[in-house]
Amino acid sequence: MTVVRAVLLLVLCTVGGWLGLKAGTYYLSIDTIKAVLGGNQRLGTLSQFGFMVIGVLAGGLLFGKVIAYVTHLANQLKEMPVNDKIALIMGGMVGLAATALLQPMVNQIEPSLRLLVIMGIGLVMVYLTTQAAMSMREELRLILPHATAPEDKHPLKYGKILDTNIIIDGRITDIVRSGFIEGTLYVPGFVLDELQTIADSGDSLKRARGRRGLDLLNAMQKEFNLLVRNHDHVIGRADGEPVDSRLVRLAKALDATIVTNDFNLNKVAELQGVRVLNVNELANALKPVVLVGEDLTVQLTRAGREPGQAVAYLDEGTMVVVENARDRVGETVTVVVASLLQTTAGKMIFSNLREVAEQEQELLDRNIRSYYRDRDRRRDGRDGSGPERRP
Repeated sequence: MTVVRAVLLLVLCTVGGWLGLKAGTYYLSIDTIKAVLGGNQRLGTLSQFGFMVIGVLAGGLLFGKVIAYVTHLANQLKEMPVNDKIALIMGGMVGLAATALLQPMVNQIEPSLRLLVIMGIGLVMVYLTTQAAMSMREELRLILPHATAPEDKHPLKYGKILDTNIIIDGRITDIVRSGFIEGTLYVPGFVLDELQTIADSGDSLKRARGRRGLDLLNAMQKEFNLLVRNHDHVIGRADGEPVDSRLVRLAKALDATIVTNDFNLNKVAELQGVRVLNVNELANALKPVVLVGEDLTVQLTRAGREPGQAVAYLDEGTMVVVENARDRVGETVTVVVASLLQTTAGKMIFSNLREVAEQEQELLDRNIRSYYRDRDRRRDGRDGSGPERRP
């Protein structure tokens, strides 16, 4: 690339200097300028040299924009699929050949317009032939020797597209390694760009998360079948379009599945008929089932919101609220599940200390026995089976 830069800079400066020299020659041919110079040859030479220097400087200034465009074009060609490259080259060659065939007709035109006309015809012919070739790129590849027909129109069919959140989350590596997710993993270029932006953020926390995501992708690419940027071309470029929207369009075009932990992306994709694997839903599904009345052994970690409450957590992260246990924070206790509450954030378990639950159960049993005993007495009195009363 360094050699290309040097050659391009040399060409631009040379062309700029040549154009400056031509401009200087034209400048000196103007009658008014001739009269001002009064035949001073040295001053005329300096004027031409000045124009040439301006042309060289202009070529140097233009170099930055030209090299940026060339670099961008090279990156686009590098990311372009093989079929597109073949179609582009063959279409360009056919366009140039068609332009050459039209050369004899152009020679009949006035010489001063000949170059402009042939350039215009060449551009039009190359554009038309490349567009035609791109529309039949799959068929053109079969013309090459030893070429084989593509196995599938969409090589990512049934593949898994990863979004930015799931990469930063980090759990995807263990899930893929365990075999719960199969097939080809794909990271679109715009997701990688968003991850790079996060890694370059001024916020230290965001920067750390972005770099962790990039490190995770590097590790996954070595261990799993992970592709990056290969199929972005199927939806084209759309500057300013949100990443989530592009993800959904790409998944529909490739007939692939989005892997995410973003609730909003999950809903939007499902509304548009795109399959989604939500890691949070998988985590909730894998949590053990807890029944009312079941005993749990937990460690109380902190006080709860309400008076007397303490909070503990199960191994998978489920929150357990224990009544009348605030004074025992830091201890490991046995609790009895009283009720369950399912929220959007997950499941919450409400419980009581086992000894308290046993006392409450004993009191309840005593009250029930007392109730039935009193009821039986009242019923016996109504039946007349009890002792008779004297009038």
